Amino acid sequence: MKTFLPLLALATGAFAIGATEFTPMGLLPNIASGLDISITTAGGLITGYAVGVMVGAPIMTLGLGRLTKRHALVFLLLLFIAGNLLASQSDSYWGLMVARLITSLNHGAFFGIGSVVAASLVEKHKQAAAVAAMFMGLTLSNLIGVPFITWIGQVYGWRLAFVLISGLGVVTLIGLLILLPAIPKGNKPNIKYELKVLTRLPVVLALLTTVFGASALFALYTYIAPFLINIVHVSESDVAMLLVVIGLGFTVGNYLGGKLSAKGIDRTLVIFFILLILSMILLPLISSHLLLTIITLFVWSVASFALVPPLQIKTMQIAHDAPGLVSSVNIGAFNLGNAIGAVIGGVALKYSYNIVPLSAALVAIVGLLLVFSQFKVKREPQKSLA
Repeated sequence: MKTFLPLLALATGAFAIGATEFTPMGLLPNIASGLDISITTAGGLITGYAVGVMVGAPIMTLGLGRLTKRHALVFLLLLFIAGNLLASQSDSYWGLMVARLITSLNHGAFFGIGSVVAASLVEKHKQAAAVAAMFMGLTLSNLIGVPFITWIGQVYGWRLAFVLISGLGVVTLIGLLILLPAIPKGNKPNIKYELKVLTRLPVVLALLTTVFGASALFALYTYIAPFLINIVHVSESDVAMLLVVIGLGFTVGNYLGGKLSAKGIDRTLVIFFILLILSMILLPLISSHLLLTIITLFVWSVASFALVPPLQIKTMQIAHDAPGLVSSVNIGAFNLGNAIGAVIGGVALKYSYNIVPLSAALVAIVGLLLVFSQFKVKREPQKSLA
């Protein structure tokens, strides 16, 4: 119970952030129609959010370094609430883009600081499980929150979806204030030293692995709603139900990734990268069969999120002398992959919906090669690329 309640508070925050990150993907056709823009243009909102996370992660983490962890997380949640309320009132593409950028500033720093807090609550051999427990909120968001809010947005309008998401932010804020233990203020961060940590070759390779793993996920997931409607030929109302299947896969994958990482991080990464590649190659071949498509999407979603805990723990272990910064930058790398994946999927979309998963598979192959490349890198903290 001593660690359960703080982890619950962090997982609640992850749930809320998952809702704001992933719900627009299921509502992309509705947002595009409401703002009178194309699907590809609407996809730019996904890219913009991801870029905001990438840029905001190190800036917010270093800027909040002297606050207590709880105060820093509370400040980030206030940004989250304000950004989603602004999004609900936006009446133009660029207005919504600005709102999404404001919201994105909390994302990387919240997960970065939260990962450090989660890991600090338990013994070293349980750290992967603790980080996975926090990220379980993200996967449960995809299982419960995203499908439900997507359905609300489809029936009652996408603006209401952002109002509900801001409400999740309020609940999270209350939870953090009540459940998160008091943690002493941090020392003034040595910005020059911590930034130098990011130039170490093992850290760079680990971050690049995160980028390509996330790119593979989001090349398909960004356009999952139009893919299901146009290729699998499901109705718009059934999209939310299939998002539940994907969310269940994310949840199972997150659990397996945290569990298996305790027995070997690199082995876990290899297994699930291969599973991710195979599922995306198979998807276009069976997309005319609904049941096979559902099974393949489930496997794909398991593999996608099974990569998250081992990648997060790996970067924190490699850069153990700057865990907060590198953890948040790893989240930024994940969202850089989000942005890149959205662009790759958008380009593929111009040719065929079925090319989208194949392009994502090619990106995942690069991620797998990066994992293999790290087997030969001797991890010496004093070495860097600078």
